[in-house]
Amino acid sequence: MDRRIFDTLPECGAAPGLWEIYALRYARMPERRIHENFLRRDMHDGPMPLDFFVWIARSRDRTVLIDTGYGHRAGAERGRPVDIEPAEALARIGLPPERIEHVILTHLHYDHAGSLDQFPNARIHLQDAEIAYATGRSMCHHIARFPYDVEDVVHFVRRVYGEQVDFHEGDATLFPGLSLHLLPGHAKGLQGVLVETARGPVLIASDAAHTYANLTENHPFSLTIDVDATLNTYRRIRELARDVDHVIPGHDALVRAYYPAITVAGIELQVLHVSPKTP
Repeated sequence: MDRRIFDTLPECGAAPGLWEIYALRYARMPERRIHENFLRRDMHDGPMPLDFFVWIARSRDRTVLIDTGYGHRAGAERGRPVDIEPAEALARIGLPPERIEHVILTHLHYDHAGSLDQFPNARIHLQDAEIAYATGRSMCHHIARFPYDVEDVVHFVRRVYGEQVDFHEGDATLFPGLSLHLLPGHAKGLQGVLVETARGPVLIASDAAHTYANLTENHPFSLTIDVDATLNTYRRIRELARDVDHVIPGHDALVRAYYPAITVAGIELQVLHVSPKTP
């Protein structure tokens, strides 16, 4: 597919019951090294950059945002600047954040659940296990709470009190052709999103597998709270997806190399509902 340029995101052309999926990169870590991306580090080192994404799933009936990324505040505090805030990028492509009706949070880490206040009208979908962990006794330990942002968690709790959250316990069908699947290990309540597309079911794995190599080599990412659960999650991912070409990892820069792009109002989106061009 040649690069195509649009002023706004085109109308969904999927058949009834099917979805289109786009990846939007909002930040990156080009200086990342191989040994930083694996729990076991007895390997040759070299460059292995990471990208930060949110994902857009669209059917003929609705648009669902998967994760909200993080913004300038969190980026400045962590020394990880954003290229563009996800909410701003969404507005530019014709999806104003105040009009987003459903947000699926794969987990509550700062780079997946930030800037929720910019999506004031969305119903938020999260696993029970994730909010229990993010507000429980484990947060007394700095190493456990490091990937969480207290302001994001507090805002999420406010949304709970505002009756804007739907909690899920394990696997669930959210809409026809779009389901949630508990994939713990990196985070206690991490959930992937299985989306039916014209090329078959595509699993947005998020950080259940940060990179293709974490999954294919069975080597967990360096930040993993439960190694055994992570390895079992890799098995579960293989059961849910036809093959690795139907899995979208959470941070692999290769996603942008494998999938064709469209440009919408200057924002590049990777088209995930078509087959990738992998080596």
